[in-house]
Amino acid sequence: MNTPIPESALQLRTLLKGSGELELSLVDVPVPKPGPAEVLIRVEAAPINPSDLGLLFSAADMSTLRQAGTAQRPVVTASVPQGILKALAARIDQSLPAGNEGAGVVVAADSSPEAQAMLGKTVAASAGAMYSQYRSVNVSQCMVLPDGTKPAEGASCFVNPLTALGMVETMRREGHKALVHTAAASNLGQMLNRICLADGIGLVNVVRSEQQQKLLREQGAQHVCNSTAPGFTRDLEAAVAATGATLCFDAIGGGPLAGQVLACMEAVFARQNKGYQIYGSTTFKQVYIYGGLDPSPTTLKRNYGVAWSLGAWLLPVFMQKVGPEVTRRLQARVVAELKTTFASHYTKEISLAGALHADEIAVYARRVTGEKYLVNPQKT
Repeated sequence: MNTPIPESALQLRTLLKGSGELELSLVDVPVPKPGPAEVLIRVEAAPINPSDLGLLFSAADMSTLRQAGTAQRPVVTASVPQGILKALAARIDQSLPAGNEGAGVVVAADSSPEAQAMLGKTVAASAGAMYSQYRSVNVSQCMVLPDGTKPAEGASCFVNPLTALGMVETMRREGHKALVHTAAASNLGQMLNRICLADGIGLVNVVRSEQQQKLLREQGAQHVCNSTAPGFTRDLEAAVAATGATLCFDAIGGGPLAGQVLACMEAVFARQNKGYQIYGSTTFKQVYIYGGLDPSPTTLKRNYGVAWSLGAWLLPVFMQKVGPEVTRRLQARVVAELKTTFASHYTKEISLAGALHADEIAVYARRVTGEKYLVNPQKT
């Protein structure tokens, strides 16, 4: 393939200085030559996920955000509170690339058969540093997309799809039969809803507004509970009773919601006890926190007996646990249903420079449902 490949290209970097100043900028980096079993991707689409925001802005006080530089080479700075710096010591004074996943066209490849087979193909990759114009990636981290698939259609086929499928796989492996999911109107939540409808799995969707309720109900969701409504506890108990859900994946993290879900589960299953039980229901209830939309402490009232557990869930840890065979099975489903079950929709496509403009940051950093951004590193 005679595709012109430049010697250097742009990459978005985030730097936390020892002074507490966070700096985001574009830097020129050499375009790497593919190493053993690697391909070089001309990156054309990379989504901004909540996990990306954590690396990009690193607990900065967004009210201190300042923009300098030029329109083509903006520099964004913000202040990180001194009390948080100690927890971030491992990244201080390191210029870090960002972007968990993305997609593009393979323009160069190592001589190995696996790499050569991807030459000229549109692939998705989950290798980090995807907010780059060019990225060299091991073939094991790539997913070849069906012919005719645009990079934008495959840019989000790792993090959200595999997380949603991983939740269902975890449910089955741990002996649960139905799920509760919070922040359920998100891009990921909509995927999970489609999976559960297709697979006949009971799903309780917890959202934060009437608009989000309407969105999910229009997509066929059977149980949608609004956590801001006066009758939330009653509605959640009814949905848990209808589905038998004993497992929850919580994207909120902070505040009382995880405890409220456990309490509603306990109320449902305690009613099945014969007589008073000092230790509550014997039905085991599990909540996994997998996100941090609310950074405040998680508060628990302990009014749900003793048969419960609260833990953390992270996609890379799950994939390492289940192994490559299960991971490949889940990835195959993503590819097969890329334009249906796992379709992603974006509010706006922006350039690398656009990602560092204060007015755009003010929108995508809010993590609001329906405002998912896509970065196109080739866009000027």
